[in-house]
Formats: sequence, C-alpha cells, structure tokens
Amino acid sequence: MAVRNNGGGYFNHTFYWESMKHNGGGLPTGKLKELLLNLSAPLMSSKNNFQMQAKTRFGSGWAWLCLDPKGALFICSIPNQDNPLMDIAEKKGDTSSYNGCMGHAYYLKYQNKRADYIDAFWNVVNWEEVARRYETALKSVNPK
Repeated sequence: MAVRNNGGGYFNHTFYWESMKHNGGGLPTGKLKELLLNLSAPLMSSKNNFQMQAKTRFGSGWAWLCLDPKGALFICSIPNQDNPLMDIAEKKGDTSSYNGCMGHAYYLKYQNKRADYIDAFWNVVNWEEVARRYETALKSVNPK
C-alpha cells in the first residue's frame, strides 16, 4: 500500500505539473485536436465531461483523459493517489491529461471553490504536451 500511495502520488503530481504551462490554454493540437473535434460529441461536451468528473470526485482524486487499449479516448475520475495505469483501476488506460482535485492543489487561491479551480485549469493546459502524450500512447496501441 505504501508503494502504491507514494509511487502513485509521485507519478500523479509529476504528471500534473507537466500538464500545465504558463500561457497555456487554447485548443488541443495535432491528432488529438482532430480526434476531439471529430467525435460525435463536440469538443465542449468532452470538456464538460472532464469538468464534471473532476467536480464530482468526492474527497481527493484526479480527473483523467485516457486512451483505452483499443485506442478510444475516455474520461474518468479516480480517488486518492491512484491512476488509470494501475491494476486496481476500474477502467485501465494510458494517460494523456488530467486535473488534480487534491485540496492542496487549489486551496491557497480558491479555498473551497473547487469548481472555480477546475474552470481555471483550462487556462493553463499544456496542449502540446497532452498531444505528445496522446500520440505516444496511440503508438503503443497501434504500433507500426
């Protein structure tokens, strides 16, 4: 359990910081942009689903944009220091992006206003990094 908590915490937090950048935001890039824009649901529905997963996570946890083993994107929320790469995940997936719902991630600026923090997250998303991760994950699903 200690390895899962500490290892998961290290991975999740490192991943979190790399998912953001100063002057981030905007729109996804590359193949990820094409996929999100061509889904049956528009990009805003994906964004709203991601926000809903983050806002409704009870307690500490994370919202994730993932790629399943068949190459389809999905959005999920996982508690504590766990993530979709772990064997205990309800639905396993390769991670592209996520938003941390840990209280310490937003408390100093947003206090108990988690929804405001999650809304502001879109202003700092490092879409180039998210697109790079997506394309890397896609290669592991569909090696050529």
